[in-house]
Amino acid sequence: MRTILTTVVLLCCSNVFMTFAWYGHLKNLAHKPWFIAAIVSWSIALFEYLLQVPANRIGHQVMSVGQLKIIQEVITLSVFVPFSLLYLKEQIRLDYLWAGLCILGAVFFLFRQKLFGV
Repeated sequence: MRTILTTVVLLCCSNVFMTFAWYGHLKNLAHKPWFIAAIVSWSIALFEYLLQVPANRIGHQVMSVGQLKIIQEVITLSVFVPFSLLYLKEQIRLDYLWAGLCILGAVFFLFRQKLFGV
């Protein structure tokens, strides 16, 4: 359980960096040339990778690659939705709920063997 918790915490932290690297420039660097935004984003993404690579190596000890990917997608939505609402001031849409439910379905199918022994 400790391995999974460590993996999830590292992936959450890496995802915060990833979200800022991918989308933060839309607010902060919109007036700058695209290559400046790319360099800044790339610099931020380095910190994402410094957390994401160990997270996946640790997690792969007890989870499959598919399970790691689905956990990452759940974390991505969990970080992205508040980021887009609070930081980028996007409007909330019902599509976020539907996307979240689809991801939860994927979680169920990839983890049901561990949960239910099926």
